[in-house]
Amino acid sequence: MTFPRPTLTDLRRQTQADIQAALPGADALLRYSNLAILAGVLAALANGHYGYLDYIARQAVPYTATGEHLEGWAALKGVTRKAATRAGGRVAFGGTAGATIPAGTAILRNDGMAYRTAADATLGAAGAQVAVTAVAAGAPGNAAIGTSFTLAAGVSGVRSTGTAATAITGGADTEDDDGLRGRMLVAFANPPQGGAASDYQQWALAVPGITRAWVAPAGMGPGTVVVYFMMDAAQAAQSGFPQGTNGVAAGEGRDTAATGDQLTLANALFTRQPVTPIVYAVAPRPNVIDFTIAGLGGAPAAVRAAIVSAIDAALLANGRPGGVTNVSAIEAAVAAVNGSAGFVLTGIAASAGSVTPGPAGNILSQAGRLPQRGAVTFA
Repeated sequence: MTFPRPTLTDLRRQTQADIQAALPGADALLRYSNLAILAGVLAALANGHYGYLDYIARQAVPYTATGEHLEGWAALKGVTRKAATRAGGRVAFGGTAGATIPAGTAILRNDGMAYRTAADATLGAAGAQVAVTAVAAGAPGNAAIGTSFTLAAGVSGVRSTGTAATAITGGADTEDDDGLRGRMLVAFANPPQGGAASDYQQWALAVPGITRAWVAPAGMGPGTVVVYFMMDAAQAAQSGFPQGTNGVAAGEGRDTAATGDQLTLANALFTRQPVTPIVYAVAPRPNVIDFTIAGLGGAPAAVRAAIVSAIDAALLANGRPGGVTNVSAIEAAVAAVNGSAGFVLTGIAASAGSVTPGPAGNILSQAGRLPQRGAVTFA
């Protein structure tokens, strides 16, 4: 049974009543009397003690612990907070053949984000692709192919502008308490089993930037494991979809190595997986879902926006590559929005899957396809 913590007002009333009961004839209710001030001070002290006891109670169990206490609970299962990481990739520059871009050269993205070259690069007839790394760690350092870059200072024989030849990937923010707590609870619920599906999922979620992961045993044939994953924060500009090419780790000689975000995951898994399976890191592709909702044609814009957000949250929580997303989960999310009373979900259309039974039924995504909200029409 939860202990009902008294409010500060309740404590003030209690201290005033106790003083009046202990000093007959005294009035502790007068606003500026010494007794009234003393009652208020004692109540505030007691309220502070209750607050500290609440804090201790929250930190005493892994479900509600925060900060360093949460890290301590997580460490019991070998789970540590994911640190921020720097994004990296390759930027193409043109210029005179034979010119060199030295290692450590400062490069600026078109919005001012700073990068530095990781190694010397000598231009050929078609220019050169130079490896770059973001100066600051975090998801803002990620960039799509074709993003414009500029040399912070001129380099002889090199044009000042260039473009991203590959996706700039790998940047992730420091993991927050909610993310760490979720991974910790999964670790408590799923003890290591030497290569079970739950092990691959935990290993994937331990990689900075990865927020969701699914495991498909024998996804590429016997003796293989496919790990699908999403990076909802680090690749928010790409709707959370990883940027790179699917494949295996750089040290896995039995198939083609991945690139970009997929290579980061594949390399991380390679150090922990059993030696026999070939493990593929794969980015899901979207199954774009369009919705038609009747009964809310005159709903305020704020209600419509809240409904769209509720659909996003339902797909985030219930979608999985190649899986079934129940329409009841979407309807429950919409029904929870204040002002949505009377709505009727009349149509669902999938770009890479099927909807059965009927036009507003459950959503079955094709293999490797992840449900992603498309257009929402309010009829």
